[in-house]
Amino acid sequence: MAEKIINYKFKPGLKLEIEILPIQSLYKKHKNILTVPHRADFYHVLFIRKGKGQHLIDFQPIQLSSNTLLFIKKGKVHFFDKSGKLEGDLILFTEDFFCRNEDDLTFLHSTILFNDLLDNTAIKTSASNTFFSDVIEAMKKELNNQAKEFHHEMLQNLLHNLLMAAHREKRAQGYRELPKGADLDYTLLFNELIDKYFLTRKSVNEYAANIHITEKRLSKATSNILGKSPKELISQRVVLEAKRLLVHTNQPIKEIAFHLGFVETTNFIKYFKSHTGSTPTEFRESHL
Repeated sequence: MAEKIINYKFKPGLKLEIEILPIQSLYKKHKNILTVPHRADFYHVLFIRKGKGQHLIDFQPIQLSSNTLLFIKKGKVHFFDKSGKLEGDLILFTEDFFCRNEDDLTFLHSTILFNDLLDNTAIKTSASNTFFSDVIEAMKKELNNQAKEFHHEMLQNLLHNLLMAAHREKRAQGYRELPKGADLDYTLLFNELIDKYFLTRKSVNEYAANIHITEKRLSKATSNILGKSPKELISQRVVLEAKRLLVHTNQPIKEIAFHLGFVETTNFIKYFKSHTGSTPTEFRESHL
């Protein structure tokens, strides 16, 4: 087991921070990397053309099969299963590549494809629906046109079309979309801030001040959208990181407690048990 969870940066040296790779080739060359829990500072889109397998995203198993799409937000801890036999494409891209303006950023952070306020689910498309494979093939072709004008724009537009179509398809399949409005905007921003600062900030007041609203207004927003208080969402993020470190690393519990901002290990143990029903040691042993 690793001492820490590996965090991958985007491949250096590319003209644009987007890449499309064949999944079957990756399995052959880098199976030892793909099947080990890791996180990345870029986004993933998996399009499975053939085969069956499983992908685990933060302890949630996602079943993959032919004509399936899966979207993974940056920062998630995920990995392929070792026995999977998959053929398809893996699209990797950064926020800097996709977001040419504020509207792009808003879409990327709010779309149900990458929205981690709700559970990850795959999108199953029909065999007769060639839209997604056609767009991906067009993207591959455009990746070879680096010298031509509007290269970045063409690639970004194709990716944007793919994401919008997938968003529409996911809604059509009955996936619950959170209601748009100020409450969702505040909740999404709060969630982004938690991801950045949960190790050092545990006070709801600090987050509310960053968003320029009162604690009461923030509480109303998260309660209306998720049925949870801001304090619950902060705790949820702390516990998730604790689970990641307990299962995917061999760090001593004392070190994990300190990393998460607990001066006393006993306080961390009580905190973890109150939120999960088991001690850190019990949780770790249950995932061996």
